[in-house]
Amino acid sequence: MRLPYALLAAVSLTAAAVAQAPAGDLAAAQRFLGQVTTMTARFSQTDRQGRVLTGQLSWKQPGRIRFQYEKGVPLLIVADGRALVLIDYQVRQVQRWPIRNSPLGVLLDPANAGAYARVVDGGDPRLIQVEARDPKHPEYGRITLVLARDPAGPAGLTLQGWAALDSQNNRTTVRLTDQRYGAALGDDAFRWNDPRSSTRRN
Repeated sequence: MRLPYALLAAVSLTAAAVAQAPAGDLAAAQRFLGQVTTMTARFSQTDRQGRVLTGQLSWKQPGRIRFQYEKGVPLLIVADGRALVLIDYQVRQVQRWPIRNSPLGVLLDPANAGAYARVVDGGDPRLIQVEARDPKHPEYGRITLVLARDPAGPAGLTLQGWAALDSQNNRTTVRLTDQRYGAALGDDAFRWNDPRSSTRRN
């Protein structure tokens, strides 16, 4: 399935913000990523054919994130502070990347953000749109992150979602709802069962 890979591409450069629009928008986007301790949200992921998957996003700094897909979708994307892992339970396949080298590395390690992106004018002053791509890694595609100005959010912003175009020009859109910041998230939330093991370990 292409969807989870597109999702990874979508988030790959999320924090790598900003050059073209007001300098304050770059600083605000970077502050947002630095100030988030935890975030939970519902996500809706739409591919170029209009297929939609939904689920629950959990994010905890440093280095932890989980995309829990809806019931019946045998996929999981999770980072446990050491590595980012894509698990396909249907085919018992596990793919793993070091966090710093992973597509989600910018979210999980905000200190490395900022190299390959710019703020673009989306025509709505209530939003900051961050477009990013890494010319050294074209396989990551291009992402446009959408942040809304929100006095109640970290650094006065909240993450609304993103749109991604992968190296094969496949577009994936992710929208977030019910964003909540600062809730307690235990490290157990970022563990996973290995489908390759007959005894299924965490």
